Amino acid sequence: MSVAIHRLGDGARATVTAHFLALPMKDRRMRFGTSLAPRVIAAYVDRIDFDRDAVFGVHDDRLVLVGVAHVAFEGNQAELGLSVLPEHRGLGLGVALFKRALAHARNRCTPRLFMHYVYGNAPIMRIARRFGMDIVASAGDANAHLDLPPASLKSVAAELATDTFAWHDRALKSLVAAWKHRNYKER
Repeated sequence: MSVAIHRLGDGARATVTAHFLALPMKDRRMRFGTSLAPRVIAAYVDRIDFDRDAVFGVHDDRLVLVGVAHVAFEGNQAELGLSVLPEHRGLGLGVALFKRALAHARNRCTPRLFMHYVYGNAPIMRIARRFGMDIVASAGDANAHLDLPPASLKSVAAELATDTFAWHDRALKSLVAAWKHRNYKER
């Protein structure tokens, strides 16, 4: 199964905020390290630099944002945060978002990908282990690092193909949603 992962821009702040607020409190704690209040989450999203960082999203057929990867670039590494709404887990979305973030960081010549997470976050721990990340746990938190290979013509072309697929998927979903909306209104 191919997952269409879209790079989100500055105009998606409200959608990203809504996604994080749709996470149950336990999942907010897993994503942010603590159960953040809605205003704190909104402030976090407002501080994202969509030009420097990369925010990727997966939308369902109703164009609801169901998965998010935030790749924050700092110095010679990229920090990754992932979240998937509970009803969409177990479908490979977290792994697909991880792969997309990894490809993006690699193609930006970033030598290292980093994740900081609550040690009890089993899905993130599985992803970190699956991709051979070096994991260091202490005091209930864990850090995972992965050294990235240099960008190649093949990796850049693959990222371009992924973006093209995502653009077409989004366009198709938008057309279907508009058609359904129009037909519903005509009834």
